[in-house]
Amino acid sequence: MNNPQLPVLPSYTSSTAAKPLIGMTIGDKFDEIAALYPDNDALIVLHQDIQWSYRQLQEEVNRCARALLAVGVKRGDRVAIWAPNCSEWTLTQFATAKLGAILVNINPAYRTHELEYALNQSEARFLITANAFKSSNYGEMVYELAPELKASAEGHLKSQKLPYLECVINLSDDKHDGMWRWADFMAESNAISQTDVDDLQATLQFDDAINIQYTSGTTGFPKGATLSHHNILNNGFFVAESMGFTSEDRLVIPVPLYHCFGMVMGNLGCMTHGAAMIYPGEGFDPAGVLQAVHEQRATALYGVPTMFIAELEHPDFASFDLSTLRTGIMAGSICPSAVMQQVIEKMHMKGVQIAYGMTETSPVSTQTGADDSIEKRVSTVGRTQPHLESKIVDPGNGGILPRGEIGELCTRGYSVMLKYWNNEKATAEAIDEAGWMHTGDLATMDEEGYLQIVGRIKDMVIRGGENVYPKEIEEFLYSHPAISEVQVTGVPDKKYGEELIAWVKLNSTSEDVTADDLRAFCKGKITHFKIPRYFKFVDEFPMTVTGKIQKFKMREISIEELGLEK
Repeated sequence: MNNPQLPVLPSYTSSTAAKPLIGMTIGDKFDEIAALYPDNDALIVLHQDIQWSYRQLQEEVNRCARALLAVGVKRGDRVAIWAPNCSEWTLTQFATAKLGAILVNINPAYRTHELEYALNQSEARFLITANAFKSSNYGEMVYELAPELKASAEGHLKSQKLPYLECVINLSDDKHDGMWRWADFMAESNAISQTDVDDLQATLQFDDAINIQYTSGTTGFPKGATLSHHNILNNGFFVAESMGFTSEDRLVIPVPLYHCFGMVMGNLGCMTHGAAMIYPGEGFDPAGVLQAVHEQRATALYGVPTMFIAELEHPDFASFDLSTLRTGIMAGSICPSAVMQQVIEKMHMKGVQIAYGMTETSPVSTQTGADDSIEKRVSTVGRTQPHLESKIVDPGNGGILPRGEIGELCTRGYSVMLKYWNNEKATAEAIDEAGWMHTGDLATMDEEGYLQIVGRIKDMVIRGGENVYPKEIEEFLYSHPAISEVQVTGVPDKKYGEELIAWVKLNSTSEDVTADDLRAFCKGKITHFKIPRYFKFVDEFPMTVTGKIQKFKMREISIEELGLEK
């Protein structure tokens, strides 16, 4: 008698956890942790020579919260912050959460046009800004947008271009016309009692909006993903749970705080466990990161693959003691197998994990586990995070696909944002009636529930009627010993509709490799229509501040250089 054929599993998973979701506001959880671990290291900022325990951090956060109340911040007000990694960023993050004010993260790379858009779109009344960072003079840009500031009293700005903005606080020690100095702003805390903060904090609900993060849109203006206490507090907690965090852990955070990777997976992941947050510098510097791990005896390290590559390739790498490391997260883009192997062996990060998500999902939706094989850690983005659901659907009709088929990844659960700020149309396009967030990513799900991202729906190249997924070609080209990094995208073609171009960064010892060499390497190993027609050798890729490759810029540059505009 024949056994009936087993039904094909649908591409759907849900994940449970032994620990329930945290039903608290960020402020209440922070106070609970400060009471549990008052003497633990909480915040170490090496470039500012700061080392605060949880008791000291709580004192500074409460002082910042009182100062914000003193200058007029109310529950629901938007408080924007435009600064690189620093202690004031973190104080503002926790202080606004205690008051129910909505923190608006401004990308440190923004220029005047983007700053004006974010401040006006969020209707921010308050701006906390660094005075300068790298090539950006923030103070000058604020004056350019709001020249009225120079003649204004602190907290009383009336600007034509920035009609909502009333108050600017500058992190510099120097006085700037119309702006509070940080030290003078903090001194305003003396006018407010801690009872006022505590009473306001007690009225907050964990589903309240607490954070607006602007997604780095590739077309049109960025959208403001609006996140609640519940969204980001729980996501930070469960990301760190996956790594086995305890109050003994010490995490080096070289990724930017303005992004979920820094402020949620970093700050909130540490805070919910009583662990130490360590900032090696204002921005990323490989030597500074290695020095921070060495000096602070760090147990965990975060980064995007390009950061880990830069650390491994640093000429003084061998002089740093990294033996205290055990875990961390690599996220943001594909991790080459050779890099993962080196991170595990040379950096001692046996428990390093891959995390996948997006700003709109707080951010992490899937994560590999500490015991997953290297193969799973380089070929997949792990399985569905606790208390969340994942499914893969046909982008055309929305139906769930069988396991193994390519479709759009959707996620549902506590992590899905409340909305896009002041943008009902975009919200309805992203979150369907059943509460699923449509990621725009193409993915497959295997029989064990591991997810593999094969590209963006909009990155998919259609060459002569064949669907080509750039990520598959990138993974193959990474296996060439001369290639350090590679990115593939499509460009227009008269005959086939689209052709492929590979941007290639070679190892420093492999400068004699040519495009013909790479074509010969591909021949017979991958299907002919997947072999890139064009190769471009580069020293760097166009990137966002968080280290994500901007393929739309690669495409624009390639089209112009190849003369394919028509």
